[in-house]
Amino acid sequence: MKMGENMKEFFLENEEFTKKLASEIASKLFPGAIVCLNGDLGAGKTTMTKSIAHTLGILEDITSPTFTIVNEYTEGDLALYHFDVYRIGSSEEMYDIGFEEYIDSEGICIIEWSNIIEDILPEERLELLITYENDGRMAKLTPYGERYEKIVEEVEM
Repeated sequence: MKMGENMKEFFLENEEFTKKLASEIASKLFPGAIVCLNGDLGAGKTTMTKSIAHTLGILEDITSPTFTIVNEYTEGDLALYHFDVYRIGSSEEMYDIGFEEYIDSEGICIIEWSNIIEDILPEERLELLITYENDGRMAKLTPYGERYEKIVEEVEM
């Protein structure tokens, strides 16, 4: 079986479906998990992140770290590191903010617009692509690595 082969797709009728999928994913994450969020502008990447954070017990307001690149939330069950790399000029800039330390930590890393830094992403990760479709969104989960394949297998909606 090739990496990323066992993908699943879910139609998200509205924001409640997005939150439900996020909660499903969050309940299966493990220390050090990497979730890469890509997709259309305004499709629900930050809503997905907020819902994952909420499921992990993080109650503070989650905002997109567009200008700071990373926001840290440490009061939940696991630390959450929320990256938004939309404005990154090159992957090199990620090393300046200590990207490797975050990726190698026990915290959950969620990376919005991860396709921009694809060349430095860990081989094992969960890719989530959210796109507009008809009156809702389509979420495509693609696992890279055995632990992520198990998550995708277990996600039900």
